[in-house]
Amino acid sequence: MKAAVTGGNGVVGQALVRHLVREGHGVVALARSKHASDVLEGLGADTMQGDVLDPRSLVPLVAGCEVVFHVAGVNEMCSRDPGHMDRVNVEGTLNVKRAAQTAHVPRMVHTSSAVTVGEAPGTVATEATAHRGSYLSRYERSKHLAELAFFEEPGELEVVAVNPSSVQGPGRAGGTGRLFIELVNGTLPFVVATTFSIVDIDDCARGHLLAATRGVSGERYLLSGASLDMGAALDLLAAVTGRRPRPRVLPGWVAAVGAGVVEAGSRLVGARPKLCREMVRVLRAGHVYDGTRATRDLGLAYTPVEETLRRSIEWFRGEGLLS
Repeated sequence: MKAAVTGGNGVVGQALVRHLVREGHGVVALARSKHASDVLEGLGADTMQGDVLDPRSLVPLVAGCEVVFHVAGVNEMCSRDPGHMDRVNVEGTLNVKRAAQTAHVPRMVHTSSAVTVGEAPGTVATEATAHRGSYLSRYERSKHLAELAFFEEPGELEVVAVNPSSVQGPGRAGGTGRLFIELVNGTLPFVVATTFSIVDIDDCARGHLLAATRGVSGERYLLSGASLDMGAALDLLAAVTGRRPRPRVLPGWVAAVGAGVVEAGSRLVGARPKLCREMVRVLRAGHVYDGTRATRDLGLAYTPVEETLRRSIEWFRGEGLLS
């Protein structure tokens, strides 16, 4: 199988390229820079210069491929330029789909996000859960609009979406990965009581491949192997590292007030805030995603969350991220 990949230089993209190459598939990956080309070629992919916001660069990328994996996207909280995130996530997705249709590619797999489900707080979300009708973050909004456009744009192209929850494992040092690093290092004195869902980076890559071969066109598949509340996460970190993080748990309203102060101060000096109200809003809501459809319909087996965290900690240590 010959596959085109956008976003191959990202955490999920690199894992996907590694799995594709390991299974003997030909891979051509979109690269926006010389550095990205070097990384992707080091993984065994051919590369082509381009950008998802440049439609002219996309048809040559996907020509002759049997499947397109559209992984590229922007995932930011407290963004200084949310309009750019909207353009990449929504317009970029449509540009890639239109290029695949023009090149008569049979199938496209879109890396969406579990947050597009938009479940009400306290709900165990599945692919069929009704959307709450509002958004917790600009990122959630952009990914939801991108997924809707992906499925609604007419054409004969077979389209499948995968919706990962928080992706963890070697290579992930941002988002929840950064939270784990700071907890282990003892540099995070406060946390908000929350619940989050995790999928191992390799499970996420395998889910993409299974969606390409077994996914039903027009359907989406949540990729989520485990859900943890903050207490369970702290217990697991203690078991894996031998260190017991002891941050103070803040009431949600206190965290929201503090985030507003930090956000206002950062905006005054023209800096991107490290904490903002939308971040706290997401944390207070929490997420619990049911990823069993991917097991039942695609055959995806999930890695135990303890193993995912152990591999993450080993990678953090090897990268010098732990004190």
